[in-house]
Amino acid sequence: METNQEQDRSISIEEQITAYKHQKDVVILAHYYTDSSVQALADYVGDSYYLSKIAVEVPNKIIVFCGVGFMGESAKLLNSDKIVLMPDVEADCPMAHMASVEKIEAVRKANEDVAVVCYINSTAAIKAASDVCVTSANAVKVVRSLPNKTVYFIPDANLGRFVAAQVPEKRFLFNDGYCHVHTTITAEGVVRTKEKHPESLVLAHPECTPEVLAVADYIGSTSGIIEYATASDQSSFIICTEKGILYKLKQDNPKKRFHFVDGGQVCHNMKRITPQKVLKQLEQMDQAVELDKALSERAGHALDQMLLLAK
Repeated sequence: METNQEQDRSISIEEQITAYKHQKDVVILAHYYTDSSVQALADYVGDSYYLSKIAVEVPNKIIVFCGVGFMGESAKLLNSDKIVLMPDVEADCPMAHMASVEKIEAVRKANEDVAVVCYINSTAAIKAASDVCVTSANAVKVVRSLPNKTVYFIPDANLGRFVAAQVPEKRFLFNDGYCHVHTTITAEGVVRTKEKHPESLVLAHPECTPEVLAVADYIGSTSGIIEYATASDQSSFIICTEKGILYKLKQDNPKKRFHFVDGGQVCHNMKRITPQKVLKQLEQMDQAVELDKALSERAGHALDQMLLLAK
């Protein structure tokens, strides 16, 4: 006679996850940069802005967030009454730590009419010290709507400069943060890839360097890149963002071709998340995001402002 453990092994991971989801009222959210096997089992897949909206809209009491630390924090900030579980608590975003509360305070002191605009790729402490959050999908719209004439954009300097070019009526101060994945993409690498695939359009994320953006045919968020490639009559593209996007690109465009630059473009933190870790967290539920109440209220305000201004 089979034991329960032997029976469990005869059921696929996906089936076990589905059973737990129904049993425990769980929704699984996954970022485009996670592995395709994780995206395949998620209920919702998207970029940071889309997932932050979905986290608020879904009725489920438990969210399993397949992403890096700041994403789980953001989901918890927007849903204090929900349980937010992280499959891998070591999955982190280096850029999220490339700003400081001390620098924010110094900038505020030196600039009376300044809005601290915080990219969602940041810690809860940095969000709490900011006026509003943004994502790459809504940054231009949010910044343009602010009454302040001076903007301190943190933590990513590349995205900040891209936004500044779209909103020339405002004065920008930049932080020196960056995405370690997008900055590995070079303009020279893009040109070499273009030489191999001359018919391809270059689609770039605004976290890339200004030199890469200068040779791009389209610049936009992860979701924007997917939408552009899908709507385009072109059949071949050079993609300047993390490789996890390929899963959705191929789903929506099975007959189109997608090329990456020099074989890089991998966020190893995102790839730490696996279906096995998702299943383990559904079983054990021991890696819930916990945040200080006072900090949550301050940081949640910046996220609420983003959702309001980005409508």
